[in-house]
Amino acid sequence: MHPILFKFGPITVYSYGFMIAIGILAALLLSTYRAKKLGFNEDVIIDLGIYGIIGGFIGSKLLFWIVEFQSVIHEPKYIFETLTSGFVVYGGIMGGILTGYAYCKKKKLDFWAYLDLIVPAIALAQGFGRIGCFETGCCFGRETGSVLGIVFEKSLYAPNGVPLIPTQLFSSAGDFIIAGILLYYSSKCKRKGQVSGLYMILYSIGRFIIEIFRGDQRGNVGFLSTSQFICIFILFIGIYVFGFANKEKNN
Repeated sequence: MHPILFKFGPITVYSYGFMIAIGILAALLLSTYRAKKLGFNEDVIIDLGIYGIIGGFIGSKLLFWIVEFQSVIHEPKYIFETLTSGFVVYGGIMGGILTGYAYCKKKKLDFWAYLDLIVPAIALAQGFGRIGCFETGCCFGRETGSVLGIVFEKSLYAPNGVPLIPTQLFSSAGDFIIAGILLYYSSKCKRKGQVSGLYMILYSIGRFIIEIFRGDQRGNVGFLSTSQFICIFILFIGIYVFGFANKEKNN
């Protein structure tokens, strides 16, 4: 669609990076607003956001290189060639959460309470990020003859001139819906970890389905894509966290 948002002299602003920045900003604003409203430390939210971004970047790159292990083995310089391209969302989520856990552990903070506060914002940020994917043309869908087909003309990633399923927009809409559900449910749940568990359940199911309609080249484990394989584990972890985690602490 529009991989380059605009140019200003020697400065080029890319749609993907711009939407990622918008997503991060929206996530921080939502989280700090809710932190103030619910009596959480706003400075901690900022710290978690900064460390989460760093951990998310490292996690998304590491998982990408793991998925592309054969390319790395055959051409080690592939690592340096893909430092600023090629990310796996699940790696970013796991990296960000692990970094947040380490931070909370060090500061002696309630990890589950802060994670429950933040996960709606994570889903919100993902929704904006997927719009960036759409504008760039990455993470594209399969060829289709339906009226839903989107034709790319200037993409460096998607096949141009061919109607494709707009999986990026479906993913974006799903992420925004998940964010809304989590915000609503957060006011109803009674146990720490349930909002986080619900996020894992909803996102893993949605991602598994979206992967069926993806048309880009991705890593795989048997007949499943790498993301679908991870989805299965995240789903069961989410079910456990939602249904059983922290039960004793709240009794």
